[in-house]
Amino acid sequence: MIVIPALDLRAGAAVRLAGGEYSREQLRIGDPLAVARMWERVGFRQLHIVDLDAAFGIGANEQVIGDVLASTRMDVQVGGGIRTDDHIEGLLERGARRVVVGTQALEDAEWLDDAAARFPHELIVAADVRDRRVVTRGWLHTLPADIIETVHELNDLPLAGVLVTAVHRQGLQRGTDLALMEDVAGAASIPVYAAGGIASLDDLRALSDRGVSAAIVGLALYSGAIDPRAAAGEFEE
Repeated sequence: MIVIPALDLRAGAAVRLAGGEYSREQLRIGDPLAVARMWERVGFRQLHIVDLDAAFGIGANEQVIGDVLASTRMDVQVGGGIRTDDHIEGLLERGARRVVVGTQALEDAEWLDDAAARFPHELIVAADVRDRRVVTRGWLHTLPADIIETVHELNDLPLAGVLVTAVHRQGLQRGTDLALMEDVAGAASIPVYAAGGIASLDDLRALSDRGVSAAIVGLALYSGAIDPRAAAGEFEE
């Protein structure tokens, strides 16, 4: 398993949101490029960028994303408000290794089928999960299928993976939902990325033991609850 630091962007800054609520910031750093370079120096080989403004439909951080892509040797995956093939293509051309798609992919199966065929093994589908149900549109809409049914459907596509975020654990640093992640990993034939509530090296080891391919970690790395050098050194593949 590999650990991937999260870089969430809002109004040109790196932020961590409290409980996933756009209006509540737990952390703000004014120079996201410096943050990306810091994670690279520490030893991380991948980076997960989310454009929160684009995800919430109130703007975009294209310049910052471009600067990070041009300035790092890390493999970078980018998500947030991505709803068109042109947007995917543009990010890949600028140097993103993978593109993360969420609401559009989960609510429009035909679009996802076409996009996955056009960009094979370059898309990660992000599924936010609460009570085993997939939620979209800022967690306001609950889809009829549960996460395991969704994963079975995604298995048939040429995807780079599925990112499952336990939104009921997001930002709490009380540990992730291990039972959920174990069930998802058991159902998936594509790589599983886990996020939400990861708070310690023991959490990371437990996810690795359950077959998770990658863990995306935010606040616990920024706060020092997880030592970044230790995480980068122990979880690098």
